[in-house]
Amino acid sequence: MTLPPGQRAVDGFPRFGSHLHRPPPPVPVDPVIEIGGALTETVTLTGGDLAKLPRQELGADFHCVAGWSATGLRWEGVAFEGLYRTRVEPLLAEGTSISHVVFEGFDGYRSVVLLEDALAEDVLIADRLDGRPLDGDHGAPVRLVSPSQYGFISTKHLRRIAFHTSAPPDPDRWNPIAAHIRGRVWKEERHRYLPGRVVRPVYRGLIRPIRALSARGSRT
Repeated sequence: MTLPPGQRAVDGFPRFGSHLHRPPPPVPVDPVIEIGGALTETVTLTGGDLAKLPRQELGADFHCVAGWSATGLRWEGVAFEGLYRTRVEPLLAEGTSISHVVFEGFDGYRSVVLLEDALAEDVLIADRLDGRPLDGDHGAPVRLVSPSQYGFISTKHLRRIAFHTSAPPDPDRWNPIAAHIRGRVWKEERHRYLPGRVVRPVYRGLIRPIRALSARGSRT
């Protein structure tokens, strides 16, 4: 098995994210995804709406920016490109050119993704993992999955997707350890200003403490 530079395989699939000290957000009874931004109107997608779109299965590893990789995962959901072509493009005014997509979760986390990265063939809006519905640790009710990018791109507990014609305001613009704007794992784009090889030793030492803080996902 070949992993991206600086990654180490771990057993299971640890819970990850910026809120490890808090439980996952509760799943709404009737969750919807709001689709908005630079569109002619804002719409909502229910689980039933997503179910009408073509389903896709994807076998892919998951790579955390902290240096661990969960391998052999099997995701199921809707291809983001299919969602974009069928539900978003019809809502674009003539001449509108989308460049960035903002994904926001029920826990308040958000990721900003270049449209060209979001439209990659392996990017899913996923609702199942290893044959079962997503649980709270791994992003219920639905989440973004972008295997070619570090995990900080793959927003969990998805509640809103916003489309922009330019880069949205960046609160981390001057943060020396800000996440890379693309986060491509095979290019080791961990941080915006720090080379990946520089932070590898630091992250390697954090893998065990992160595991201790994480709610370990069940894959058995």
